[in-house]
Amino acid sequence: VEGLARLTAQRAHLASSYGLSGSLIGPAIGAPGRQELASLLDAGGPIPAELTPPTVAAELARAIPPRSQRGLTIFFTGLSGSGKSTLAGLLVCRLLEQGGRRITLLDGDVVRTHLSEGLGFSRADRDTNVRRIGFVAAQVAGAGGTAVCAPIAPYAEVRAQVREMVHAAGGGFVLVHVSTPLEVCEARDRKGLYAKARAGVIPAFTGVSDPYEQPADADVTADTAKLSGDEAVDRILDHLRVAGWLAPA
Repeated sequence: VEGLARLTAQRAHLASSYGLSGSLIGPAIGAPGRQELASLLDAGGPIPAELTPPTVAAELARAIPPRSQRGLTIFFTGLSGSGKSTLAGLLVCRLLEQGGRRITLLDGDVVRTHLSEGLGFSRADRDTNVRRIGFVAAQVAGAGGTAVCAPIAPYAEVRAQVREMVHAAGGGFVLVHVSTPLEVCEARDRKGLYAKARAGVIPAFTGVSDPYEQPADADVTADTAKLSGDEAVDRILDHLRVAGWLAPA
């Protein structure tokens, strides 16, 4: 459960502050368990008195807002030319139209220019670039904002590190895999990068001479060879609503 360890520690501290014994920190016998408590807090629903004392419940609700009011990172990953930046930009526009969230867009190319200037394209440098994006996104989410990120982020280990950074800061994390096939991305080749990689001009290019590790933990998958931009963004927004990150339309 997202943030369960942090939630448990907060709950124990609050309970002890109110002079409650250790036996009252956990759910009562027959009451909903920790996962149910986390779900109630996520949804902003009332917490039954049999689950935790009302004074503790009030402090928990104050300290842990519902998901719709909590900071969030939406992290796009996919091959070059898959449509990540386009979808991220469209999503930001749709979120701004709906209102209710402060949005920061961290696009891969822009970050390379301003945040990661001087880094090359070795695996170590690419990992550093993604971690820097993750650090900024975690700070944004921890402050209650919404960070939308669109790097290639080809390696599962670093994506997991970013997820953990965001969770540790108190934010939510949604991974969007833009799963457009390599042959489609290469046929687009708007920047001529695949041609240069095939010619050996660009070494260690993701999808050609360096691997892309398909996410096994994506929250949303969108193939822009099959979906229009609006259809893909609708799919993401539907997930955000169902998961409680957005108020129902």
